[in-house]
Amino acid sequence: MSRRALLLVNRSSRRGQESASEVVKQLQQDFHLVEESTEHPREISHLIRQYRHQVDLVIVGGGDGTLNAAIEGLMDTQLPLGIIPLGTANDLARTLGIPKSVLEACQIIANGQVKRIDLGWVNGKYFFNVASLGLSVQITQQLDDDLKRQWGVLAYAIAALQVIYRTRPFKAEICYQDRSIEVRTVQIAVGNGRYYGGGMVVDDDATIEDRKLDLYSLEIRQWWQIFPLIPAIMRGKQGNWPDVRTLKGQEIEIHTRKPYPINTDGEITTYTPAKFQLIPQALPVIVPKT
Repeated sequence: MSRRALLLVNRSSRRGQESASEVVKQLQQDFHLVEESTEHPREISHLIRQYRHQVDLVIVGGGDGTLNAAIEGLMDTQLPLGIIPLGTANDLARTLGIPKSVLEACQIIANGQVKRIDLGWVNGKYFFNVASLGLSVQITQQLDDDLKRQWGVLAYAIAALQVIYRTRPFKAEICYQDRSIEVRTVQIAVGNGRYYGGGMVVDDDATIEDRKLDLYSLEIRQWWQIFPLIPAIMRGKQGNWPDVRTLKGQEIEIHTRKPYPINTDGEITTYTPAKFQLIPQALPVIVPKT
C-alpha cells in the first residue's frame, strides 16, 4: 500500500511554478498524493494540521521561507518532512544534503531515512537555520522577489553591497551561562543549522543535530572591515578572527537599548529583547541514506 503524502508547493518560490508538474509526476510513482498548492506561506501550517490524520508525511516544495512557515504545523503533528528545494538559497536543504534536482530530491523522499533534527526558537518563533540582527536584517530588507528571481543566490551579495556601507555598530548585551557580555557589533547571528544566507556557514563544526546554538558577533569598527572577513564567513572560520566573538549554548539572551528587528530564516519576525533556545531532536525529516 503506497504511503499517503500531503504535497505543498509554493508556486511563488523561485522555481515553484515551473517545477510543480515535474514534482507531481515524480512523486506519484511512490506516493498517493494529496495536493495543496499555495502562494501564501502563512496557510501552510494550517493545511498540515488539517490533514494530520489523513497522511503519513508532508512534502514541501519551496525555499527556506516556505519551510519555516511549515514548522508550527510540523511541530503540532510530528509528521515526517520531505523537502523539494525550489527557493533561492535552499539553506536547509544544503545543510541536510538534499540536492536541488527535483528528480534527486524526490528519490530521497521515496528512499531516504528519517532523522530527527534540532530547531532554534526565539521569542516564540521557530527557525531551522539562523536568527540574526544587525547587518543581515538590512540585507533582508533590501532583498525582493524580483532581485532573487533575476540573480538567484547572487541576490544576497548584491543586496549586501547596497547596504554594507551604511552599517554602523550598535551596543548589545549577550547573556548566557550566568555570564553577561557587553558588545559593540554590526551583526549577531545565532545558528541552529549549518548554512544560511545563500551558503554562508554559521560555524565550521555546526550541524543541525548537535544540540547547540552557535552565536557569532561581528565586532568591527568600520564597514569596510567586513570585506576581508567574507571568505572566512563563507567557510565558517570567522571565529578565528580577533574582531569576531563566538560562543555556543542552548539558551542565549540578547538585550539592546532600543528594539532591533530579528530575522528568522530570512523573514523579520520579532524584536529584541530576545530569548533564544535550542529544541533538541524536534522534528523528523527525510534525508539521504548514510
